[in-house]
Amino acid sequence: MNYLLDLHTHTLASGHAYSTITEMAHAAAMTGLDMLGITEHAPEMPGTCHSFYFMNLNAIPRKMESVKLLFGVELNLLNADGDVDLPEETLAKMDITIASLHTPCFKPQGIKENTQAVLNAIKNPYIDIIGHPDDGRYPLDYEAIVKEAKKYHTLLEINNASLNPEGFRKNTRENDIEMLKICKAYGVPVVLSSDAHYADAVGKFPFAKEVIKAAGFPENLIANHKKELLFATLAEKKNRSGLYKF
Repeated sequence: MNYLLDLHTHTLASGHAYSTITEMAHAAAMTGLDMLGITEHAPEMPGTCHSFYFMNLNAIPRKMESVKLLFGVELNLLNADGDVDLPEETLAKMDITIASLHTPCFKPQGIKENTQAVLNAIKNPYIDIIGHPDDGRYPLDYEAIVKEAKKYHTLLEINNASLNPEGFRKNTRENDIEMLKICKAYGVPVVLSSDAHYADAVGKFPFAKEVIKAAGFPENLIANHKKELLFATLAEKKNRSGLYKF
């Protein structure tokens, strides 16, 4: 399978990552990607960049070497209402937006509260992708989440870093397989992401690929090798003039 894009990566601007934008773009070109998303952590994550960072992204070229660059954000879900840590006027300028549950910003709660936070994020017209919904520290109702993702055309992520056996998230493989089987039943697309915090990891999804295979998930529902699927899903999510400059 030809993987054309990786939409969830971080540079040293996130505070706990280790490569520059230029280094990440070069790694993407060497890996054969057509498209790379740079999605720094939003301001409530300790050590990350100020909100001003996200207001000045037009200063950066949208193509380096052979790679189309999308600049956006990995938002932090803050509560069960699905509130996030950048205002809508900033999110409207992002090329790509991910929303995730992170322990410094949203302490793990019961399945009802965790699921409600994700469902509200799925409904948000400014959120494109739900990041690493596989973390067993945050039990989720995957049936409800997949159904809502289908309704609101929000992509669900299979996060390679989550699946790393040396990672800190819990029961990720089992949770991803459960979610993928439900996605398959409802025809809901997913996107594989490296969540790279260092250039060498860009565009590499070994653990995610293994889970896709184990779940028997169909290639035609994986956005990474079919950009038309990605664009069509995001276009259905919202029709905001000038947001997607593909």
